[in-house]
This record gives sequence, C-alpha cells and structure tokens, in this order.
Amino acid sequence: MQARDVMTPDPVICTSTDTVRDAARQMRDHHIGDVLVTHDGGLCGIVTDRDIVVKAVAESAATSAPLGDICGHAVHSVAPDTSVEEVIRMMEDKAIRRVPVVDGSEPVGIISIGDLAVHRDRESALGGISAAPPNDT
Repeated sequence: MQARDVMTPDPVICTSTDTVRDAARQMRDHHIGDVLVTHDGGLCGIVTDRDIVVKAVAESAATSAPLGDICGHAVHSVAPDTSVEEVIRMMEDKAIRRVPVVDGSEPVGIISIGDLAVHRDRESALGGISAAPPNDT
C-alpha cells in the first residue's frame, strides 16, 4: 500500500502571502483543519487551525498577517509511491499528525492520522470518528 492509496487528494493550498483570514476561511469552507502553504511554486509549510489560534489569535496578530509568518516551516513530505508503513514511521518519529504528499514540487495530497485510521480499521473508534461527516454545529 502506498501514500497515494490513503491520502486525501487535492489538498487546499494557500500561498505564503495569503492571510490568516484566507486560510481560516478555506478551512471553514472545506471543513478541514489545515492548509498547505506554498512559496514560489513549492511547498514551504503547513498551517493548522491550532496554529491560527496559538500563533495568531493568542498573540494578538492581525488576521491580515501573512501565512508565511505563522505556518510551520519544518514540513516532512512524502512522494505518492512512499509505503504507508514508511509514512507511519515518519509520523511516529517526528511526532506529526499530517504529512503532505508531493509529486515533484507539486502538493497532490495529504495524509492525516484520521486517513490512516479509516484505511486501517474503519470500524475502530478513531476510524469511525474520522470517517464521519463534519460537525457544523
């Protein structure tokens, strides 16, 4: 099994000059908790809903601040043909919850812990929660 078999395809992408508000709206509109951040056509980071709260809101940063100022820049990505076992090892070793899937320099997907849970055991508690539709209440 390879990364391409478990990834969520077509990740939402913002540029490093897009704003915190832009990313938050993308997350809201797509019912997701992260967006990939690019600069000069290449992946340069990832920003999560937690980043927005901890690095922007809690620090009184303006929602007009550029994503390049708050996104995590230590991005560990994989190629589409990377084995799922290797992705899991990377997530464990690096203590990360999301791994972008990049083909050349183009982000083509993202793998989250939830994606792996659904793939491995849809009937497990985490698999069931991860497979459920978004809660918009």
